[in-house]
Formats: sequence, structure tokens, C-alpha cells
Amino acid sequence: MAHAIDLGWRDTDPTHGVKRQRHKAVGYATWSEDEIAAYEARWPSGSRERLAFALLLYTGQRRSDVVRMGWPQVRNEAIDLKQVKTGTALAIPIHPDLATELTFTPRDQPTFLQRQNGAAFTANGFYMRFIGWCEKAGIPQGRSPHGLRKAAARRLAEAGCTAHQIAAITGHRSLSEVERYTKAADQVRLATAAMARITRSKLQTPKEKLQTEDENGG
Repeated sequence: MAHAIDLGWRDTDPTHGVKRQRHKAVGYATWSEDEIAAYEARWPSGSRERLAFALLLYTGQRRSDVVRMGWPQVRNEAIDLKQVKTGTALAIPIHPDLATELTFTPRDQPTFLQRQNGAAFTANGFYMRFIGWCEKAGIPQGRSPHGLRKAAARRLAEAGCTAHQIAAITGHRSLSEVERYTKAADQVRLATAAMARITRSKLQTPKEKLQTEDENGG
């Protein structure tokens, strides 16, 4: 409306004093373990669809980086890359499951993922192709390559990795962003550990409880 006044279309601004309503974005949905299993069941090992999936899940990178990965970047059993979005340099150790899929990829290919004509995917072209593969696997709508990046971070958190360790894989510069990705996983892990502690405490004898308190500095 202010722009309309500047152009001379209006004399007054009826929106003056109206507060803007804040919209909280939900973000990309994280893939569940059931969805991961469903995709792998549909696309067998050795297929391009499975290779694309493994690259996303086991490197934790954005699609813009995954489409650029190839054998020239593999050094010392890791994939060296410089993230397109942030410029962050990373060396991602190759997970055994990803290593299995890479054995089907010819060494003379400039990139791991290629279109039918032998050209590399663009980030957007790969996104559209991957969504089609997800649909054929019966994966719910809304699951995306970025959702697998979040699933990779979730798995790392569930394995007990620290925010710094996770950032060393994902390349996040802000630890708060990593914590946002892994908040749900941390809650479940910590709650499970807490419940296990009170269960053990209930089963302990008074003497064992005193010994535990001494060990914990209580």
C-alpha cells in the first residue's frame, strides 16, 4: 500500500498500524526409517535410483552437491567437496552401504549420477527425477532429497554424535541449525536414557544406590 501511495494510486494507507502475521514454516519433512526401507525395497542395489538415494543419505549433502560428486573427488576413502551453497570444504568418509553402490559406477564417469544421455544432472533436474522415483516407490508426498539430508543428521544424533560431529558431516556453520535438525532425535535418546536410569535405580539395593551416588559425585 505504501508503494501504491508513492505511485499516486492512493492517498491513504488502510493497512497502517496493522501488524504482520507471523508464519512459522514447517520445513522439509525428515524421512522415517520405514520410508527409507520402502524406497530401498523398490529400487535394488546397483540401480541409478538406489545410488542417488545412497549418495543423499550417506553423505548428508544437498542435491546441488550430490550431482557434482564423482570419482575425481574420492581420496583416502572419502569424498572431498566444496559446498555450493556455503563454500564449506568437507571430506565425507564413504559409508559401507554407499561404497557398495559405488562399485557399480564406472571409473571413467565424470560424475556418479548421469542422465540417459551421459550428461550430469542439474540440481533442479535431479530433484524432479528423484521425486518421480519416490512416487514409484510409494513414498508419501512431501519427501524430498533435503529430507534425506535431515534423516542423515537424525541418524547421527541417534547414534550419539555431538552437534560438532554432525556439523563435520553436514557442513552446517551454525550449531543451532544442527540442533534444530536433530532436536527430536535428541529428545527421544535422552528420554530413553533417563527412563533407563530410574528403572535401574528402582532395582538397586540401598547399598548399590549409595555406591552409584558416590560415583556420580552425589
